[in-house]
Amino acid sequence: MDSASPPPSRRRWSWGSALAGSATTAAAAAVALCRPRDPRFELISIGLSTFHFRPPAALDIGLTLTVHATNPNVVPVRYGASTVSILYDGAHLGTARLDAGEQPATSCRLLHLPARLDGVELAHHARAILSDVARRHMELDAAVQIAGEAAVLLWSRRFSVRIDSHIVVDPVFLEVIEQDNRSEMQLYLT
Repeated sequence: MDSASPPPSRRRWSWGSALAGSATTAAAAAVALCRPRDPRFELISIGLSTFHFRPPAALDIGLTLTVHATNPNVVPVRYGASTVSILYDGAHLGTARLDAGEQPATSCRLLHLPARLDGVELAHHARAILSDVARRHMELDAAVQIAGEAAVLLWSRRFSVRIDSHIVVDPVFLEVIEQDNRSEMQLYLT
């Protein structure tokens, strides 16, 4: 009784299996490369555009905010007009206007946002602002919600991006000292 094991069976190579494997790999790579990524924003500079004092206590300050916007996605985007809220110590200090526009895929762009500070709010926080000016260290927060569409193949998909920024500036020379920008994107599939 010689118990010999059966000869090992050879599996045949199949074109169908090879095609299915390569299609699965290509689909996984496409999903990994094309997944939506949050855009990045960085405040580059603040410029004083208008400064008017009208007695008794009306102060009109206009600024131009230069923002570096990056679209890291492989699709172009179109976005609607939005208003950026500028906050000081939790109080609404002013607004900046983001006009509607578009940005190509995987690109960077400089945006120039006109901003207006509220003289009444500046007056309410005058003591704290003057203290910040003396220290040359002012902390501001900014928040904006941007809605738009991303062109994906033949369909346009709606999205919204919420951007929250904490910015430290030198109020004397209007220089950006440091900033922390956080963005969160939602893609709507309907």
